[in-house]
Amino acid sequence: MALKCGIVGLPNVGKSTLFNCISSGKAQSANFPFCTIEPNIGSTIVPDERLQILEKIVKPARVVPATVEIVDIAGLVKGASKGEGLGNQFLANIRETDAILHVLRCFDDPNIVHVDGSVNPVRDKEIIDTELQLKDLETIENRIGKVQKQAQTGGDKTAKKLYEILLRYRDVLIQGKSARTVTFDNAEDAKLVKELFLLTNKPVMYVCNVDENSAKDGNAYVEQVRKAVQEENAQILVIAAKIESEIAELESYEERQMFIEEIGLQESGVVRLIKSAYALLNLETFLTAGPQEVRAWTYNKGDKAPQAAGVIHSDFEKGFIRAEVIKFDDYVKYGSEAACRTAGKLGIEGKDYVVQDGDIMHFLFNV
Repeated sequence: MALKCGIVGLPNVGKSTLFNCISSGKAQSANFPFCTIEPNIGSTIVPDERLQILEKIVKPARVVPATVEIVDIAGLVKGASKGEGLGNQFLANIRETDAILHVLRCFDDPNIVHVDGSVNPVRDKEIIDTELQLKDLETIENRIGKVQKQAQTGGDKTAKKLYEILLRYRDVLIQGKSARTVTFDNAEDAKLVKELFLLTNKPVMYVCNVDENSAKDGNAYVEQVRKAVQEENAQILVIAAKIESEIAELESYEERQMFIEEIGLQESGVVRLIKSAYALLNLETFLTAGPQEVRAWTYNKGDKAPQAAGVIHSDFEKGFIRAEVIKFDDYVKYGSEAACRTAGKLGIEGKDYVVQDGDIMHFLFNV
């Protein structure tokens, strides 16, 4: 399962620059609105030091890291929910993503125009929030019109439940709040909610794009953002996209790491962003290791062994028998699967085993 993140924001806040940092693609980046029209799509690997360690031990034919798909979406403006600018296209593209990386301009530069004439990240955030909320409200109103009569006069329990959910969403959206502020306790409701594909129900990370001097500790603009989102339970990441783009151009790992340390950081903003995106979506990684391949697989935190097996192939889940599990630290300590087995460090787990991040797994199945 590849994670798909959409980079959004007003024009000229640094979306395409950030995209170029974290993606193998090269989006056009220019000092005018709507430079990005078609969504640029690229991918990048998920940083995982464990793969390099296993590669040295196992010496496989290949190493396959997990990947993240990044979509750089056209800049949004006021009125996008009604089709202004490239609004309709923007909203269609964002609907297909798993999470939103909302880039906010938190730097001053007289040479880079701002679509609204001044730098104010909280105002910029509210513009996009409002447009997404308005589009979701339109979606909700349309669905209410379709199910209201059936829910109120028929005996369809699903329609009645959906109608109640739609009313809850309409109430919060009218108040200027996002759909993600509504919570549900049972799986049935959660499934109905997911099928609505609401834009403001997606997990969001606010990416504060700062100047080089603010890369380590942020600045006054970042503090304004922190205060504005403190009730949202959202993640905030501070990143200097321009500097990150320069780091990404360096050839060697040593050069990149030296540059990172010079600006007071331990790891690049790109690495922090990918790791934070995984945390945002409650994703973790299990590993497979053998002479042909060492590989990282992405699964949902809390998944049990059959669901994790299904990430590799649906037949693995359907015909799941058991999983052989070695903890990463044990594999490193003993140096091989055979040595772990001899030392009693290979666990035989059934259908109720909850997979842990870093588990090295081998599945037995029968279809």
